[in-house]
Amino acid sequence: MSALKTSAPPLAESRVPSIVLPPNSCDAHCHIFGPFDRYPLPDDRSFNPALAPETALRRLHDRLGFARAVLVQSQGHGYDHRPLLDALQTGAGRYRGVALIRPSDTDATIAQYAAAGVRGARVHFLAHLGGRPDLEAIRTLCSRIAPHGWHLAIHLAGRDIVEQAAFIETLRVPVVIDHIARLDITDGVEGDAMGALRRLLDTGKVWLKLSGADRLSKQGTPFDDTVPIASALAAHAPERMLWGSDWPHVNLSSAMPDDGDLTDLIARIVPDPARRTQMLVDNPTSFFGFA
Repeated sequence: MSALKTSAPPLAESRVPSIVLPPNSCDAHCHIFGPFDRYPLPDDRSFNPALAPETALRRLHDRLGFARAVLVQSQGHGYDHRPLLDALQTGAGRYRGVALIRPSDTDATIAQYAAAGVRGARVHFLAHLGGRPDLEAIRTLCSRIAPHGWHLAIHLAGRDIVEQAAFIETLRVPVVIDHIARLDITDGVEGDAMGALRRLLDTGKVWLKLSGADRLSKQGTPFDDTVPIASALAAHAPERMLWGSDWPHVNLSSAMPDDGDLTDLIARIVPDPARRTQMLVDNPTSFFGFA
C-alpha cells in the first residue's frame, strides 16, 4: 500500500466567507474520511486520505453557512460505506449520500443504502480512480438504481465529456456531471466540451455540479479564471445547477484551497441572489429529496 498517493489534509480552519448564504443552503459534493480507529482504511482503496470525519465537516459547514450536504462515497474508503451510513444516521436529515455500487452488491444492499438516505451512485472515468468503466455495466447499474429514484453521478475530465455525451444521453436515470466535467478552461466558453455540456443540459435530465473550481483553475486563488466558464453554464440551465465544495480536496496537484474562498466564488459565478437560492436551496432540496 506504500505506493498509494497520500492526500494532504484540508486547512485546519477556513476563513469565514464574506457572502451570507440563504437558509438551508446545501453543499452538494463533499467527502468524509474516518475516524480511522472506527473505520480503518480498506485494502481496496485507491489512495490514502487524510483524516476528515463528519464532525470536522459539520464544523466547517457551520462556519461557512451550509445547513445541508451531499456526502459522496470516495475511493479512499473503497466500498466500505460504514462512515457514510453512520453520518447519514447522525445527521438526522442534514445529509444525503451518493454510493459506489459494485456488480456484486445485492439489490438488498442498494435498498439498505436508499433507506439510509443515499440518493445516487457514482462512476469514474479517471485513470487514477480505476479507469474507464464498462458502458454496458453502467447501463445495468442504472436499471438497478432506477426503482429507487436514484441519479447517476459521472466523474470524468477533459475531452471525456465530448466522447461520452452520446452515451450519457441514452441513460434512463437522471445524470449529474461532477466538477464541471473537469474541462480545460483554456478552451473557453465556446470550446467543444462546453458545447457538449450545454447540449446535455438541454436534454432536461442532466444536472451539473459547479464544484472543483480549484482543480480547474490555472491561476489559483481566488480562481477568477474559472468564473467565465462556470457563470456561462449557470446561466444556461439555472434549474439544474448544483454547487459543491469538494472538501476535503483529495488528490490535489495544486495548493490546498480555503473553503471560504470557494464559498465566496459562488457570488461571482451567480451574482443574482434569487438564482443563488435556486442553486443552493431549491435545486438540491428537490433533486436529493431533502425535507
